[in-house]
Amino acid sequence: HWEGDLVIGARGASAIITLVERATRYVMLGALPESRVSEQVIDTLTALMRRLPAELRKTLTWDQGIEMIQHPVFTLATDCKVYFCDPHSPWQRGSNENTNGLLRQYFPRSSTDFRTWTQDDLDAVARELNGRPRQTLDWQNPAEVLHKHLVATAT
Repeated sequence: HWEGDLVIGARGASAIITLVERATRYVMLGALPESRVSEQVIDTLTALMRRLPAELRKTLTWDQGIEMIQHPVFTLATDCKVYFCDPHSPWQRGSNENTNGLLRQYFPRSSTDFRTWTQDDLDAVARELNGRPRQTLDWQNPAEVLHKHLVATAT
């Protein structure tokens, strides 16, 4: 079960998609080099989710942003149901909000232009975050916890 959002760059001119798996805190980031209109967001989000086995893409919780207006297209393409938070209720996506805070260490709000970041660049940042131990995971890192989950479901 995933939580998602956009992280916006300097002057609101660019954005990336952030996805966080609730139980493992595993992070995936998606480049939006052209714009953050719904079609672009849905295409990138679909590509990210298709990286995962079907067992890991059951639900996605998002805020009330207009970028998800075409969410039925995403659900048809991925078989992942989309749920929306109540307005002005970021705590309903707490894992994602926490992760977005961590991402600001990499991408300062005042100076980041995400149009200069490729998907490969964002994958490298996600790998670094996924290798970072978390207190909430008993000092394991998200990649280890996700791996254990995958092994447990495969047997």
